[in-house]
This record gives sequence, C-alpha cells and structure tokens, in this order.
Amino acid sequence: MRIVCLLLCSPALACAAQLVPPAGFTKALPPHRMQGKCIDLPAPYTAPLEFRSKYDGSDGARATLNPEAEQAFHSSTQPIVDFERGISQMIWRYKYSGDVDTLNCIVAGYQRWAEANALTATRTNHTGRAMRKWALATLATGWVELKFMPETPLNHTQHIDRWLGLLADQVVNDWDGLPLEKTNNHSYWAAWSVMATAVALDRHDLFAWSEKMYRIAAGQIEMEGTLPNERKRRGRAVAYHNYALQPLVMIASFAGANGVDLLAENHFALRRLANYVLREDKQDLQWLAPYCTLTKCDNVTISLRDDHRPLKNRRLGGDLTALYSP
Repeated sequence: MRIVCLLLCSPALACAAQLVPPAGFTKALPPHRMQGKCIDLPAPYTAPLEFRSKYDGSDGARATLNPEAEQAFHSSTQPIVDFERGISQMIWRYKYSGDVDTLNCIVAGYQRWAEANALTATRTNHTGRAMRKWALATLATGWVELKFMPETPLNHTQHIDRWLGLLADQVVNDWDGLPLEKTNNHSYWAAWSVMATAVALDRHDLFAWSEKMYRIAAGQIEMEGTLPNERKRRGRAVAYHNYALQPLVMIASFAGANGVDLLAENHFALRRLANYVLREDKQDLQWLAPYCTLTKCDNVTISLRDDHRPLKNRRLGGDLTALYSP
C-alpha cells in the first residue's frame, strides 16, 4: 500500500495539496458596513502595451520625473488603472455588503476583459510589460478574494480563469531569465502577480516560478539590507527599496500559507530589507500588515503599523488591515 501511495504522489503526477491564500483571505467580514455598488468599467484594453516612461529622458539613475512624459503615461494607461481600481472597489463593497448585484457586476467586468483577451498584446515595451504585471497583481488578488470568500457563488467563470492564466504565463515570459543587474523591483512585482494567480488557479508551476524569483531577490539583499539595483536610483533609492519590499512580503505571506518558509532565505534577508526601509522611510507602510504576521514585530513597529491604519493597496489585495488583522 505504501508503494502505491508513493507512486500516486510522485512529482510527475502533481499530487500536491491545493494552493490556498493566507487565512484572512478566506474569512467572512462583518456585513452591511458598505452599500453594494456597480461601477462603470472601461472597455477592454486590447491595444499594444507601449507607453512612455515617467522618467523618459532621465539619466541612468532614472530618478528625475519628466512632467510631459508622466502626463502621457497617466493618460494612456488610464483605462487599465480605472479597470483595476473599479474591480478592487467593487470587490470590497461586495465583501462588506454581500450584495449579489455587485458580485454580478464584478464577474461581468472580468468576463468582458477576458473574452476580449485584454492586456495580452505581444507588441510591448518595458513600461507596457510593467503595466501588465501591475494589473495582474490587482486582478489576481481580487479573484483570490472572490474564490476563497465563503458563500460566494462563482458560476461559468472558465473564461476568466483561462485569461488570468494566460496573463500570468505572459508575465513569466516577460520577466524570466533577466541578468541579475536587470532584476529589480519590477521582477519582484511580476513574481507577486504570478504568485497570486497561482493561488487563484491552483497552478503549482506558477507558484514554483514565483518562489524561484523570491529566492533570487533574497540573494540580492546585502548584509546592511540594501538592494544594489535599487541603490542605482540615487535620490529615489529609498522609495524604491520600499517599493521592492512590498511584493516580497506578499510572496512570503502566500508561500507561508502553503507550508513554504521563505523568511529565513539568505540569512533572513527580508528582515534586513524591512529594517532598512523602516530606518529610512516611514511612508507607504501597507506592507507592515502582512509582515507582522510573518515575524514578531517589536512594539515600536506595531505602533507604527497601527497608527497608519487602515493600510490599503489594491495591488496587494486591497484592505490589508482587514486581511491581516491581528
């Protein structure tokens, strides 16, 4: 019998347990704290993913914003951002209201973009590929929340699953195999978007890729807690260390929910990065909500976390205070 079980659970037969999110993603929230609401969503974005960078014309540090290019970037990417924002807002309205009409609006929005194969253009540039993985981070975490929320009826959503899987495969193709000198916060955000998709779709191949990318990132974190490719940003280096930290904390959180301890990787590299960011930057502390469930935060850090509540970021899951309540 033992031989049979070993054969049935061989790696080739993919006998792994179903992937799950952290516990906060699966719990019911107090109802009637919000009214349900449908939000008008933009038409599916099917054009090439080619956008100007906000730092167009800057030197090698990419630390000087170009106002004209920034305006062009925001204008051209507005439909994608509005779709992300609308989906995230409706998901949280549904979570706090249980309003079925709101749920139907959410699913219909996903469905329209899925059926149009939105965001799957192969004509891209660096900024376009960045937008694809940022959008996937919002959409995949939102889909995790709906799939794992108790008593949420999701019917006939195969097109959505297929589309999110296709986006994740493209993100892997966009960001896999870069040389270390080009592996930075963009790669970490790509890995986070893929991790969220892995859990939403129970895709162990995507989970393994995200885990691989986390280990690469942890290996880049130096003893003083800095990342060499973020230090290159000079005047914006601290902000980009913070930005690089956010997806890494979420990957570690989702990995931990599935029995994979990434916190100790490279002699607790994530802790070194977090300590560096806390010394240098007390803004954008959304990551503290999941981080203080991964490790025992001291009283000063816990107070800092609590003083900044509610901690929210749609690309990390929305209301992180609610998802990671102590």
